[in-house]
Amino acid sequence: MRLFEPLTIGDVTLRNRIVVSPMCEYSAVDGIPDDWHLVHLGSRAVGGTGLVFTEATAVSPEGRISPTDTGIWNNRQRDAWARIAAFITSQGALPGIQLAHAGRKASTAEPWRGGKPLPSRQGAWTPLAPSAIPFDEGYPVPVALDADGITKVIADFRDAALRAREAGFRVIEIHAAHGYLLHEFLSPLCNQRADDHGGSLENRARLLRETVAAVREAWPAPRPLFVRVSATDWMPGGWDIDECVELARWLKRDGVDLIDCSSGGAVPHAHVPVAPGYQVPFAARIRREAGIATGAVGLITDAKQAEAIIDRGDADLVVMARELLRDPYFPRRAAAELGVKLEPPPQYQRAW
Repeated sequence: MRLFEPLTIGDVTLRNRIVVSPMCEYSAVDGIPDDWHLVHLGSRAVGGTGLVFTEATAVSPEGRISPTDTGIWNNRQRDAWARIAAFITSQGALPGIQLAHAGRKASTAEPWRGGKPLPSRQGAWTPLAPSAIPFDEGYPVPVALDADGITKVIADFRDAALRAREAGFRVIEIHAAHGYLLHEFLSPLCNQRADDHGGSLENRARLLRETVAAVREAWPAPRPLFVRVSATDWMPGGWDIDECVELARWLKRDGVDLIDCSSGGAVPHAHVPVAPGYQVPFAARIRREAGIATGAVGLITDAKQAEAIIDRGDADLVVMARELLRDPYFPRRAAAELGVKLEPPPQYQRAW
């Protein structure tokens, strides 16, 4: 069964093709991951996944979605992550970190507290964006990044990559999806700049490519580097799959190893045709036309579905979120269903 075949990318080998998708937990204090994050991520490693990604981890305080996001902009955070990365590694999985900047969607409350922009009395800060366009009605007008601000964002990603390396992570993913800062620069719906970071596809892709180059300084090949993209905005006049394929070609030349294919998030009220595996065709097309490895994500919930995606060659990895929240041991259940022997930790052998 191909779902459980190892996959070598750069200098690492995943024991199978099942990946824990970055999922924000909104449970950190001062950006520092704690026991919740250790248990949440560690249990998925025990459960048998090949690669375990952290949640979207902010490269700067202003890059957080909420005040309770994790970060990696200082050494206290790095050291807290090191403990978690070491445990994931000890269970045979690879620890990965997603580096992120929330852009104009920053400074919001946790989802279970409404997810709306924070009031000033709750520590709100001013979001940053390519253009001074709020995300939605009731959201603050963000500050459009100037040249110095863009330089700082790039440096923040580079510094975060260095700390990730020191913490023991084996894979980095740059978050350029879901309407956060790097995706905002890509999307014509968010980016109305008239300088060399706006207008043409080449210009709108410039910040992401500059960020990739900076991260590669701190995270040189053959260390694996992924980029998560939204393959489409699902809106007329927005970012689309044709532009995304071209971007993927450029990113491959820039030293990116895999494109993690999601969609949407740039603007509210987009009509997204959600259905099982609805984003898999994006991964398949980018893999085929850009000649780069891809990950498929989005309503992948059962073993046969995941196996079929890999077997058809639609993607190299299946990246799972909600199903792994429901069942941290999904890989072990999937292996049993597909007739694959997956060795449990010795502590659990009596159950197998």
